[in-house]
This record gives sequence, C-alpha cells and structure tokens, in this order.
Amino acid sequence: MSKVTVVGAGNVGATCANVLAHKDVVKEVVLLDIKGDFAKGKALDTWEQAPIDYYSTKTVGTDNYADTAGSDIVVITAGIPRKPGMSRDDLISTNAKIVTMVTKSILEYSDNPIIIVVSNPLDVMTFAAFKAAGLPSNKVFGMAGILDTARYRAFLAEALEVSPKDIQAILMGGHGDTMVPLPRYTTVSGIPVTELIDGEKLNAIIERTKKGGGELVQLMGTSAWYAPGAAAAQMVETIVRDENRIFPCCAYVDGEYGLSDMFIGVPVKLGKNGIEEIIELQLNEDEKALLDTSADHVRQVMGVFNNMAL
Repeated sequence: MSKVTVVGAGNVGATCANVLAHKDVVKEVVLLDIKGDFAKGKALDTWEQAPIDYYSTKTVGTDNYADTAGSDIVVITAGIPRKPGMSRDDLISTNAKIVTMVTKSILEYSDNPIIIVVSNPLDVMTFAAFKAAGLPSNKVFGMAGILDTARYRAFLAEALEVSPKDIQAILMGGHGDTMVPLPRYTTVSGIPVTELIDGEKLNAIIERTKKGGGELVQLMGTSAWYAPGAAAAQMVETIVRDENRIFPCCAYVDGEYGLSDMFIGVPVKLGKNGIEEIIELQLNEDEKALLDTSADHVRQVMGVFNNMAL
C-alpha cells in the first residue's frame, strides 16, 4: 500500500496525517479539505518537518478529489466538531450529509479503498459511509474503541502509577456515554486490574472514560484531536503492515453478540483486508445487558439517520 488520503484538514485530520507521516509506512499522504490552501499549508508544514524528524512520507494538501485517485486507505474526519453543551447526536444531520458526499466523491477516483470513519456521531456516520460506498463491510469501519480504550488506559495508568504501555483493555458498544468498558478484560502486564485497584476507584475511572470526550470539550471548547488523530493513524499503520492486531473498532455486525444491521464497537482483528475477523467474547449477563443498552441508543440515533433525505 502506498497512498493514504485523509479527508478534513482540521485538528483531527491534520494530526492523523502528521502522525502517519512520522510512522513512515506509506509513500504519500494526501490531506484534502474544502479549504484547499488550509490543507496545502498543513501538508507543507508536515513535509518541512520530515528532514527534522527523519521520515520520507510525502504529504500533499488539496481541495481536488482527483488528487486522491488510487488511494489504498481513506480516513474521513470531515464534519463539524462538537461545541460545549452539544451531544454527538446533535451533529447527525449536518455530518451525515458531509460524510455521504465525501464517500461518494472518494469512490469516483479510488475503486476499492478501505475507509476509516472518524466523524461524529461515529457509529451512525460509519453506517452512512457504508451505505454511500457500497463496499463490503470489512472495508468500512470506524475509529472509536482505540481512542476510548486509550483514555481508559491513561486514567488507569495515572491511578496505579504505572506505565500506560503495560495496560491492555477492551471496550465495546457505541461511541458515547453508553460505551461499555470491560474490567474483566483489563490487565496490567497480564495481572487482572481488579487485583490492583478497588471497585470504587475503578468505577470512577470507567465513568470518566465514558465522558472522556465531553471532559475535553469543556476544557478546550472543542473536540479533542491529538489522541483521536493518533488512534486513526494507528489503524492505518496496522492495515498497511498487515499486523492482524486486535483492536476495538466500530464494525458492522450481522448476528455477532445478537446484534444485526448496525455499526457498533466490537473487538476485531485488523489487517491488510481491513476487518479480518470480529472477535466474539463470552460476555456475562451484566456485560451483555450493558452492550444491549448501548446498542439501543445507537439504534435510536440510526432512526434519525434513516428518516433523513440524503
């Protein structure tokens, strides 16, 4: 794979392109935005960083979809960000139209790309891209779980005074307040986290994780970008390197976990073909109930999307 396009040169898209360039795993990253000079500036700035940080990946900015021709992977970050007091669901009408338009425009110039959606509300925007693309479901999926588990792991590392490198975790469900962190599948160098922290502190961290995006919106007045951009870049790297790493991603389910015809966060094996496999964990009754509640919320937002005239 040699070419990746990132649509949207805002904070998340520009960060994704910059982190991806640093990974030096593709020949070219195209940064596309309706504000063409803005994208050109961000891309040029990243290219001028290459001799300093020692990478060869060329970054190019544009407002012309023709420049995305032959993309192997496309990351869609386009859309308006959240403002204080605004939920992800409030974004649906505007961002669904944007994501649909972007996806169709990309497919005019690239035959069979892998599409990673970052735009919010994530689960429904991924569904919108899937519908617009007409590609197999393993080729269209969303970035949410990697970001959410990163927040969860960062908070745990702080509480336990350990390196975040040693914490592994799985998180499922919709990207929002109904997400489902799974303490039973959370370890620190193989040690179950429940042996290292008491239940009250762990529950407080879980609640903070669920509202992690909102916490940053309150602090900064807009959505986060460093961690989301890096999370999307990590997905691209895993696909390009065909690493078959297991990550929580927003994937299309067709009977897995008793859920069908929707996109929701589940653990997957990520490789050169996109989603190589959906991993089905043996959830207990409480975990399954939380996942079902999260799925119900995603369906409610999907209902808004399904009633829209795009």
